[in-house]
Amino acid sequence: MSNKKGIIALSPLLVFIVLYLVTSIIARDFYKVPITVAFMISSIFAVAISGRLPLKKRIETFSRGAGTGNLMLMLWIFVLAGAFANSAKVMGSIDATVNLTLTLLPAQMLLAGLFLAACFISLSIGTSVGTIVALVPIAAGIAQSTGTPIAMMTAVVVGGAFFGDNLSFISDTTIAATQTQGCRLSDKFRVNTFIVAPAALLILLIYAFMGSSVQEPASIPQIELMKVVPYLVVLITAVFGMNVMAVLTLGLMLTGIIGMLNGSYDMYGWFKAMGDGILGMGELIIITMMAGGLLEIVRENGGIDFIIQKLTAKVSSKRGAEFSIAALVTLTNICTANNTVAIITVGGIAKQIGDRFGVDNRKCASLLDTFSCFTQGIIPYGAQLLMAAGLARLNPIDIMPYLYYPLALGFSALLAIMLRLPKRYS
Repeated sequence: MSNKKGIIALSPLLVFIVLYLVTSIIARDFYKVPITVAFMISSIFAVAISGRLPLKKRIETFSRGAGTGNLMLMLWIFVLAGAFANSAKVMGSIDATVNLTLTLLPAQMLLAGLFLAACFISLSIGTSVGTIVALVPIAAGIAQSTGTPIAMMTAVVVGGAFFGDNLSFISDTTIAATQTQGCRLSDKFRVNTFIVAPAALLILLIYAFMGSSVQEPASIPQIELMKVVPYLVVLITAVFGMNVMAVLTLGLMLTGIIGMLNGSYDMYGWFKAMGDGILGMGELIIITMMAGGLLEIVRENGGIDFIIQKLTAKVSSKRGAEFSIAALVTLTNICTANNTVAIITVGGIAKQIGDRFGVDNRKCASLLDTFSCFTQGIIPYGAQLLMAAGLARLNPIDIMPYLYYPLALGFSALLAIMLRLPKRYS
């Protein structure tokens, strides 16, 4: 394909980048332009430029991409994940889990313990933002009472939050990565653990050394163990390979039973909590569908083949293909400031590159998730750092020097490509 045709085919993506990235830089606010609006205008442009087909056919092509079987399965999982996460939150499961993990902190190891707490909570609830919302206010209060820099304590929570965002079975990044690559969540979890575990252990040791002189909080609220049960059940059943939709449904039923038994809400309150959680996933669902339709038109016009051709022009090995996949999702994440959107946007391209050069789809899914979480964890205009900075009353730039885990995550993922690790999946 000629460069001119390739650029025309890719022009809807370029329109999206200009609309979202350039206008956000001009406005100095990456949330000034709603990403849904940027995708909508880019989608309209994509339909408009496919002039060689009747308008009805172009719309059908877009709709086919927005409604593929894999994408619809992903949307169902998003719906269940939203219902479970919010019903558990309303029931008080986040507070109970926070209190439990803080109670288990080792003496004189507050930084390491807080990192472990953030890792466990994010692994359980599958969201970095939820973990940050739950823990940053506590971390900021502890920092003030112990004389520890608030930015450092906040960064500890952010790092732990991305540990779970990267690994959790109910994380939207995990769901997107596995669905686009066609592999099981449990298989991706095993590969991902090999890649990120050394980074997490290294940072845990660093925090243990740094925090040895910090005192523990004086008091911790009473623990309600029953409220932790839904998260524990979800984590355990998912680790043992149960279907993700069955896992989420089981967790959802447990939040209803336990929540009504302990008086957290009645049946109507549970329904409302689930409904609010599903509505909270609305933007992600809309983005996912529009991205699917947009990319189907780009693919139909030869844009995907053009990208693969250019990215793999000098690639002659699996290692080169893996570097291409890592670069693709990293650049997209920088442009969109959303790791889930980045994975959804380039997942199909990564699958084709991986298949062409024999990259194991489980490792491909892990690289997509890991590099997107690494990028999201260090950009100051991402939702997570903005949320953490707002809760701690800091500038996001203040937190960046202390982001040890996201940087270690990226370095570990690079080593996994360079050294062909883990061997079984490389």
